[in-house]
Amino acid sequence: MRIFQKGFNFSQDGPGNRLVYHLSGCNMRCIWCSNPEGMRADAGIDYALEELLDECIRSRMLFFSGGGVTFTGGEATVQYEELSRLLKMLKKAGIHTAIETNGTSLHLQELLEDIDYLMMDFKHYDSDILKRYTGVGNEQVKYNFEENCRKKRKQHIRIPLIRHINSEHPEEFAKYFSAFDTQNTVFEFLPYHEYGKEKWVDTYQVKDGFITEAQQKEFEAIFKQYGLQIVRT
Repeated sequence: MRIFQKGFNFSQDGPGNRLVYHLSGCNMRCIWCSNPEGMRADAGIDYALEELLDECIRSRMLFFSGGGVTFTGGEATVQYEELSRLLKMLKKAGIHTAIETNGTSLHLQELLEDIDYLMMDFKHYDSDILKRYTGVGNEQVKYNFEENCRKKRKQHIRIPLIRHINSEHPEEFAKYFSAFDTQNTVFEFLPYHEYGKEKWVDTYQVKDGFITEAQQKEFEAIFKQYGLQIVRT
């Protein structure tokens, strides 16, 4: 498994204190990406799965407050075969697993059988607009979201809010989500930031992407009007 970054983080990458692995490679090219170095599949270092399993087991005492291991990226599901094998190994070892994903994987439903906590981005309700800014449409993202609702699977949907890209139409998001059974779904809004701007080798394309606290609260209020559950982490 190829990893470009790893370390511990509390509550931001799933419940409790977690060992977070950033897997190399991504099928999207989001123009606001905070980890552009992880887009390349050849970035980082190769690890044997047994080596990573051993590291996770040795770290078990640090998984306090319901913590465990989180896989993110890049896009973790790009390394589907390695990820699937390691998830099964961790499940057998009794270690809590989480994934942060863009939701585009054809294999996500299979992977979720061995994942305890799902965090999935939903960047735009309009497939053409999403493709314009990321290179990929939202058809598979919608499928995975809807399938999780149908299966009553717990999911944490995260919506990055970026001015001029997706922050102008909160009701369109809410209308789409509210058409499904979201009793086991929570939604979180992630205001645009520029933490990864200096890491871009190419020209950073987002202009004036910041939103206000009032805009975020408007999203939260409209989602609540539609009966959708909101969280802040």
